[in-house]
Amino acid sequence: MANAMNENRGEADKTLTFTKQPYVVDVGPRRIKDVKFSMFSGEDVLKLGEVQVSRSQYYVSQEDKRPVDNGVLDAHMACEKMSCCPRTLPPELYRVLQTSSVHVRHAMGIFIVALCICKFCSCILLVETERVNFLKRIRNSNLDHLRKTGIYKQVVKRCTAMASSKKVVICSRCHYVNGTVKKAVGTVGVIHDRSKVQNTTSNEFDDTIYLKGSNTPAKLSPSVGPDKALKLFKKMLDEDCELLYLADRPEKLIISIIPVPPICIRPSVPVAGGAMSNENDITLRLAEIIRANASVHEALSGASVHNKSLGVLWDNLQLSVAQYVNSDVRVSDSSQQNGKRITGLVQRQKGKQGRIRKNLSGKRVEYTGRTVISPDPNLKITEVGVPIKVAMTLSYPERVSDHNIERLKRAIRNGTYVYPGANHLRKSNGSIMSLRFNARKRLAEELKLGDIVDRHLKDGDIVLFNRQPSLHRMSMMSHRAKIKHWNTFSFNESVCNPYNADFDGDEMNIHVPQTEEARTEALMLMGVQHNLCTPKNGEILVASTQDFLTTSFLITRKDTFYDRALFALICCYMGDANDPIDLPTPAIRKPIELWTG
Repeated sequence: MANAMNENRGEADKTLTFTKQPYVVDVGPRRIKDVKFSMFSGEDVLKLGEVQVSRSQYYVSQEDKRPVDNGVLDAHMACEKMSCCPRTLPPELYRVLQTSSVHVRHAMGIFIVALCICKFCSCILLVETERVNFLKRIRNSNLDHLRKTGIYKQVVKRCTAMASSKKVVICSRCHYVNGTVKKAVGTVGVIHDRSKVQNTTSNEFDDTIYLKGSNTPAKLSPSVGPDKALKLFKKMLDEDCELLYLADRPEKLIISIIPVPPICIRPSVPVAGGAMSNENDITLRLAEIIRANASVHEALSGASVHNKSLGVLWDNLQLSVAQYVNSDVRVSDSSQQNGKRITGLVQRQKGKQGRIRKNLSGKRVEYTGRTVISPDPNLKITEVGVPIKVAMTLSYPERVSDHNIERLKRAIRNGTYVYPGANHLRKSNGSIMSLRFNARKRLAEELKLGDIVDRHLKDGDIVLFNRQPSLHRMSMMSHRAKIKHWNTFSFNESVCNPYNADFDGDEMNIHVPQTEEARTEALMLMGVQHNLCTPKNGEILVASTQDFLTTSFLITRKDTFYDRALFALICCYMGDANDPIDLPTPAIRKPIELWTG
């Protein structure tokens, strides 16, 4: 019997497989030595890619809305929701260019590298003794990043000084006569000007491209284009890359294969009942690159493309790739679609509306309000005046108990549009019911202990008050709400200093904590009464200052007298004007009643 039980247990153990167990190698604590950033090479993009994008069409036809194979909306990149997707995961596609292109974000780095190397053998333009000396210095392991950057700047300065003094530089290795290097105007690239060279040698670097099937050269400008730069950078020695303090091989700065992002970040939006579609800016840019690339391919094959020269078509392709990365490079008429400017990848990331600040650093939040602020000296420093419209929109989930069940029943009967009311009722079984409709009386009668009522904000509730920019911890503090029949947030002027607020149109934010733990933490840690002094130097922040301090001193002096009308007006300002006030005995009775400050 025991042997049979052990055998059954062994068989059960064999059937138990835990596929989600992480594989952890216990090697003890480790120290991070450094973090290295690099770019994808063309081979890396090919490994990531699934299919080559070679067609600029979106769909099969206007009636058939299936994505074109090898098009910019190919189904291999579709998300899992699309039924035509042949894969469950969205791999990246790739697009092979007919020619290489300069990465516009690294145009300055390409220019500096091209400035410092020979345009024939790719050797750095330094005398051998200088080269060895600089190499020893930059390989010193005791130097930090700033000192190595200083040595790199000395190398660049030495190479540029030789070029500027002689107008030509002779390579110490291959004796090739290099001209001056300058940035290309109106396009992306580098100009290698050899007009000052008197005696051109036989090993002059070839600046020509031959048409397919022909020996006729298609002469381009004397620019060091992406194709030439790619050939030069591939021939560079690793030691020369060290001298120029490059973290990676320089040929990665040249784009020859473009990774195409998944469709989920550039969705195609159907309009007019699906008869048409609005394409994302990135999709439009990719289609533009494919068309420009096809034009260059036709021109290299010997065909005439719209009566344009190969140089113009070449520049159009470079410009399309540059604007795909950054649309601010050179804005032309082609960057406008239906009056709207087409944005690039850089424009998606930067600025207030970019991915970083809008979607990652900033999030949409609930239970928050924002409006203009105004002063109210009758409020305590721990109070904030909340408009009743805001109080009826924001809510706090209060759990029903023996102490509050009658109050919460009245709130449910009032509903959403009568203050003090409630917005939702959450039953203990998890169902949520809106209180905008007419079943409120029945729901109030059926209210049980343990249910949760999202009631309106009321006097004494803990709220967080914040003014941007939030520069220190006192820029967000907790106050107790005081419901007012006005349209602005109001608070005591003494609390202006920590918020750096004034009343010339400033807006502030209010947040309502949704749990008892959050309310307690806000009250004990972020309360105004616990943040009277700044942690910087212990200076008092919450205090009377400026004109209202002087006014308070002047109107409360013993030698300041008020008649009955003015004294009654001042008393009305100290509270609600509708409340009856018993005036104290005047200091002077005759010949006229006068009260002192």
